[in-house]
Amino acid sequence: MQAQVEELPENRVRLTVQVPSHDVHHAIEHAATDLAQTAKIPGFRKGKVPRQVLVQKVGKERLMTEAIESHIGGWFWNAAARTRVRPIAQPEYEFELPTADDEDWEFSATFPVPTKPELPDWTALEVGAIKPEVPDELVQQELDALRSTVAELVPVEGRPVGLDDTVILDLISPGGETRRDYVVELGRGAVVDEVEQGVVGLNAGESREIEFDLADDSKQAVSVTVKEIKEKVLPALDDELARSASEFETIADLRAEIESRLGAQIAEEVEAQFRSDVVDALVAASKLDASAGPLVEARTRELLRGLARQVEARGVPLDTYLAMTGQQPEQLLARLGEEAARSVARELVLDAVADQLDIQVPDEEIEALVREQGSELGDDVDETLLRLRETGRFEALRDDLRLRNALDRVAGEVKRIPRELADAREAIWTPDKEKQQTETKLWTPGSEGAT
Repeated sequence: MQAQVEELPENRVRLTVQVPSHDVHHAIEHAATDLAQTAKIPGFRKGKVPRQVLVQKVGKERLMTEAIESHIGGWFWNAAARTRVRPIAQPEYEFELPTADDEDWEFSATFPVPTKPELPDWTALEVGAIKPEVPDELVQQELDALRSTVAELVPVEGRPVGLDDTVILDLISPGGETRRDYVVELGRGAVVDEVEQGVVGLNAGESREIEFDLADDSKQAVSVTVKEIKEKVLPALDDELARSASEFETIADLRAEIESRLGAQIAEEVEAQFRSDVVDALVAASKLDASAGPLVEARTRELLRGLARQVEARGVPLDTYLAMTGQQPEQLLARLGEEAARSVARELVLDAVADQLDIQVPDEEIEALVREQGSELGDDVDETLLRLRETGRFEALRDDLRLRNALDRVAGEVKRIPRELADAREAIWTPDKEKQQTETKLWTPGSEGAT
């Protein structure tokens, strides 16, 4: 499918799309199948009406109209993705119906697009970056977790149950049901919180009646007797620990491996945060306001649908999720709206960067990414690529890679300064900041000619 873009006044675009004959044929065949399911023609069962008979009954114009109306939206959005235009409203179509299904067909679509942001010289932008460091306490946590896996449980005498103990309990319900010698490692969620909290402070041999809530909001009581208290005795941090709990021969080698692994993770997180800060700094310097408008509204709806699918996949209706998390629908929409506005603004400025740098993403780069990810997941890569092309996701991937490459370029060319210095400068008031806050000549998605 080929498309040509024509820029019109007032931030409008006309997209002329050439639809190949095989796509036209497919659309007409699909429309004929749908009409055959509903057409009542004497002598034929529904869905079994020959096409020539169907055309005689409903008319060729209706068949062509049905084919175009059911497919033109998909053709348009696929062409819009390929040409990297961002419609902010539904297009106005212009076309003449096809006369046959074995010829190419053409239509045009006119629609508004966002005003392009005015990009600053990003090489002059200063963006704070955190220096990746591995805290000693984080390394110690890893070592303690490793020590815990080979720790020895020893009986405790002369003190009550503590928060980190392992206890042996007898549990007796009011109906007489008994569970004896039940081993509970506190803090692991093996029993309800009320029982875990209720046994803390009891001595061996002591009992307590504990009441807790069930899933149906009814209450249940249980008599808990502490029979034995045990605590973990962690082994020493020495070479013997390294040999028994890891593949390393010395504690020094083990510690070095932990520091290296944590260092790589922290460096990756720090770089991700820096890239996020870079694009936000670019948005701010571009004086781009994407806090409202059709693009943000559409993105908000996408985020809401995604959240609903996520929670409902776990068997929880969205309204139940809101009640469980204490959120009102208005609060959720406001939060998603802010996230959508930030996402749209980032895409707009990075798209402008990619245009300015004339960044292109060849098919080979997309296919290489899909093959790399597909081989890791064991997918049929050729089938995946075919599905991506049919659904338009191939072009969406091209756009994602294009924006990522644009961010790579900007992140590599801004001035990276210590985060502490950036925070200190942000805290200092200057007349320029006051001017920025009162600036009114800003692009907004809701302004005339914008989305």
